[in-house]
Parts: sequence; structure tokens; C-alpha cells
Amino acid sequence: MRDFSMTDPVSHIRRMQPDHPAIYFCPDVLQATAARFRAGFPGLVTYAVKANDRPEVLANLVAAGLEAFDVASPAEMEAVRRAAPDAALHYNNPVRSRVEIETARRHGVVSWSVDDAGELEKIADAALGGEVAVRLKLPVKGAAYDFGSKFGVGPEEAAMLLRRVVELGLSPAITFHPGTQCADPAAWVSYIRASAQVARKAGVRLARLNVGGGFPAHRDGGAPDLEGIFAAIGAAVRDSFGMEAPALVCEPGRAMVAEAFTLAVRVKSLRADGRVYLNDGIYGGLSELRDIGPTDRLRVIAPDGAARTGAAQTRVVFGPTCDSLDRLPGGLSLPSDTEEGDYLVFAGMGAYSLAIATHFNGYGLGEPVTVARL
Repeated sequence: MRDFSMTDPVSHIRRMQPDHPAIYFCPDVLQATAARFRAGFPGLVTYAVKANDRPEVLANLVAAGLEAFDVASPAEMEAVRRAAPDAALHYNNPVRSRVEIETARRHGVVSWSVDDAGELEKIADAALGGEVAVRLKLPVKGAAYDFGSKFGVGPEEAAMLLRRVVELGLSPAITFHPGTQCADPAAWVSYIRASAQVARKAGVRLARLNVGGGFPAHRDGGAPDLEGIFAAIGAAVRDSFGMEAPALVCEPGRAMVAEAFTLAVRVKSLRADGRVYLNDGIYGGLSELRDIGPTDRLRVIAPDGAARTGAAQTRVVFGPTCDSLDRLPGGLSLPSDTEEGDYLVFAGMGAYSLAIATHFNGYGLGEPVTVARL
């Protein structure tokens, strides 16, 4: 008989009383998010594997109908091939060693990105007449942090690279990334308009436009309006390209997988001065709080599953390691009746928590617990 006693995080906590960080995975939530992207985005939806490369994540995305994946390394290619041997691989990390290029060729990569003339020449033979997207960067705001300092070229160089893609007999495309956790549709609109201008300057008709990732997950202030972003992208492409509109592709990572996981961490110690010590921190599943700020999607429950409801107090919060840097920036707002042994339950934790977490000092995340709901 199937055991229904641990169908959600609270029931698991109440029964098992985990003394280590517990991360919960709901396949139905992940598949519903994939369906939302496929129904709403006006083009091909790929998944950025870097956000969470767990086998169960990839398997559920394949089950939800995804047929293409954005991979950044040979290890990610191999992970996708195990889950979906026939999936299309888009290799959009624009810096690659020659060994990595040969590995990508063997895996049958069908789309590549470049932001440098030398890198384009390196992949020309391996691309085998396939798609090569020039990565564009602009001084566009609206994201939690920008990727432009590491990747991409300005419009002038982008046009030059695009012409060279055509000279090499490759299928021309443009790609960009508005930056992580970008909630402003205007960022995509600006990039789309600039992409059309670059294509016209190069005298090239784009086969495809990759509008990147950056789609926001729900961290605070209400759920993001993904459909509004999708609509803005579609309208901008029609307005900017007209009859020469390219096919579209996107590569969500965070927004695809975040909502499918919840993280529960335990209070190890609560000091008289209000400091709180947890069994997870910035070296574990809470690493992103250091980089993109806190989330208000947090509740505190007692070991018996009862919610703590005291008045909110901002506490200084440390992780479990011996490193004094293991501190959550800005602290957390916790109920005044929080006690040692309680659990802090963070929603929307599927993106980068498992991917980035270390096991420094012997701490870290274990295997996800699959639940029916979160």
C-alpha cells in the first residue's frame, strides 16, 4: 500500500524530524511550469541545465514535452543524453576549449553561441553547418545582476561576427541574456530592437533569435507576470522584424525549476542576543541569498508542524560552518516565538540551491525528498 503520510514538507518534518537540511521536490509543479512556458512563449522552449541538473528534474522536463536543452559543459551534455538521447543540445557558453568543442561535436550539438572572432573560427568546423548565435550585450537594467561584464559584444562587433557566420556557411542567429531575475519586459524589448538593428546593419536575415533566460522566479513581492513578458517579446519581434521575423527560442533555468522545490532548515541555536544558527547557510542551499538578496517566501514551523505566528523580528542568521563569512546578509525576519529546533521553510528554492551547494565542513544538502505537493 502506498504511504500517503509524507505527501508534503510539513508532514515529512512532523514525522521524520530531520536534523539536516531537507529539500523537497514536487514533479507536478515542475511539469506545470514547463506547460506554462510551452503554452505561453511564442517559440521553442529549452531548459538551462545549469540551474538544476538533477536526473529527476531532467526526466520530468522530458515527460512534460521539452525536446531541447541549453547546456554549458560536457557534463551537462552527458546528463541530458542520459535523460533524452535524442534531445537537441544548444551550447551557449561562448568560451570553450578545443577538447570541449570536440566533445560537443560528438554529442551532436545543433546550436552554438559566440562573442569573439577567434572563438567563432574555433567552432566553425565542429558546427557542421548548424546554427551559430552571436551574443549581444547592451547596458540594459532591470535584473538582479547583469551578465554583460563577462559575455557578449556590442552592436558593431556583433554585426561583424554575424557577417562572418554567414561567410562560414553557418545558420545566423543572435542571442542575448537580460540578466538574472529580470522582471521588466522592457529589457527584452530593448534587446530585440537592437538585435533587429544589428541584423540590418550586417545585411543578414536571422534564422533564429534566442531571447535568453533571465525570466524571474517568485522570490518576493508576488508571483511574476511571465505571460506579460511573453506577450512583450512577441510584440517586439513583430514590430522590430516585420515580415523577416526569425524563429524564437528561450532558455529559462531559474523560472522553470525554482517553484518545484522547497527547502527546510533547522534552528540549531538561538542566542539571548537574538542571533540564530541554522544547519544550512551560504555554503549550502541558501547560497543565493548572498548574491541576489533575501526572499519573503519563508515560514517557520515547530517540530509538530504548527506554524509560528509571533510578531516579526529581524534576526542575524548564521550557517553551520566554522567560517564567520557564513552569514545571511541583512538577516531574516522571523517570528518572535521562534525556538531552537524549529524549521525555516523556504519556498521556490529549486534554482541553483542544489547546483551550487557545497559540503564544506561536512554540511550540505542530501537527496531531494519527492512529495505530492509543496
